[in-house]
This record gives sequence, structure tokens and C-alpha cells, in this order.
Amino acid sequence: MAWRLCGNQIKLWRQAAGVSREELAAEAGYGVEAVRSMEMGRRRPSQHLLRVADSMFGANGKLESTHQYLEPDRALVRTAEYMAIEAEAVAMDWYEVLLIPGLLQTEEYARVLMASHCPPVSDETVEVRVVARMERQKLLEKKTTLFSFVIHEAALRSLVGGREVMKRQLNRLLEVGELRNVSIQVLPNGRGATPGLVGGFVLLETSEHRHYCYGETQVGSMLHADPERVSALMKRHAVIRMHALDEVESARFIREVAEEL
Repeated sequence: MAWRLCGNQIKLWRQAAGVSREELAAEAGYGVEAVRSMEMGRRRPSQHLLRVADSMFGANGKLESTHQYLEPDRALVRTAEYMAIEAEAVAMDWYEVLLIPGLLQTEEYARVLMASHCPPVSDETVEVRVVARMERQKLLEKKTTLFSFVIHEAALRSLVGGREVMKRQLNRLLEVGELRNVSIQVLPNGRGATPGLVGGFVLLETSEHRHYCYGETQVGSMLHADPERVSALMKRHAVIRMHALDEVESARFIREVAEEL
């Protein structure tokens, strides 16, 4: 929306100044189609085009100043709302089926995931999101917050990025698992029809004892504070933990999977 808004402003200023799209393209050194894409919001308006347009249309800095608002989003709106609650949480219970939880990912593992996003995103967006994910991991340093992670065996064997990347990722799990406020458990294959087969989710508790649940799907993300929904997922999480290996057994299991790589 920011791209579309900015592009529309370029178009309105251009038309008010009596300048054609071809003239703007020639002055900026771009093709006409490139300028058209920027004006329609299909392509992010570049700082160079904004500077040229600002000068040609006499906008006195009004167009060029919009560039700071066109940077790639670090996260989707709903995800950002979740992260704000996550940052204040005093307890987190995270269950994941196919991927290593974001707070436990190595930088190279995270970069592979970001780069494989579909539909594709720019290299700049990939780097912005990788940096944001790494910054989030500072939450683990909050010793007054309890973190419980249950990871399905499928995530440990997914080979994201290849064997070497995955081996370093598994070793990272062992390292973080040593923190006194972090618990990491593995739900092995073959445990039958457990609630863990349905999908991953996160439970959060704030210092005011408010509870939230969060989940992501192929078509979006969901953040709920409804007590009934949260209660249902708390019960599911309790059953999942019952079927999972304990912390010592899980560490041994993760180490064995890493040694197989």
C-alpha cells in the first residue's frame, strides 16, 4: 500500500506539473515501463526517481521524503502484533511440526527459509527479515521468561539448506537447550494420532496473566485472545508434551540425528 500511495502521488504531481511519463523517464534515465510500474505501485519507487520527480515538479522535498516509508516490512501486520506480545511475555510454549522455531534458528537456516519464500521477495527483503529474526532471539536472554519448545522429529530431518546447515542448526538446539530458562523436547515419529499431527502453534502468557495463542498457515496468520480457543490449545499442548521425550532424552535424540548427517 505504501508503494501504491507513493506512486500515485508521483503521478498526481507529474500531471499537475504538465510533465509526461516519457519526459520523467528520460530525465531519470529509466524506461517508460519502469516509471509506469512505480506509479502503479507494482515496483517500489526508487529514491533516485523521487529526487528527480521532486525537482521537476517543484515538490520541495515532499516526494523524496517518502522514501523512508518504502523500506521492506520486517513482518506482516498480524505477525508484528504477535511479536509485540511476544516481547513482553513471561512464558512461551511453542510447538512446531516441520520447521525449527524462529527463536532457535541459526542465521543461515533462517536465510534459506527467507530466500525460498513463495512468491519470491527481493534480496533486500530477505536480509531485512533475517536481521529481524536474529534480533528477536535476544528474548532468550530474558532469564525471567520461561521458554518451552516441542519440535516434531520431522523438523529435525528436513535438511533445510543441506546437511551441513542442518547439522549446525541441530547443534544450535543443543546449545540453547542448556539455558536454564529454556526447555527443548522432541516429539518422535510413530507416536500415533496425537494432536501434534494437526499443526504448530504458540501459547503466550503476559505479566498481567493474559493468554494468547498464535498460529500460521499457508494463507495467513491468526492471533487469538479468546479464552475458549486458548484453553483448547493449552490442553493440546499438554497432551503433545506427554507424548514427547523429556529434555535429557530429547538432547540425546537431537545429538544422534546430528551425528547421522
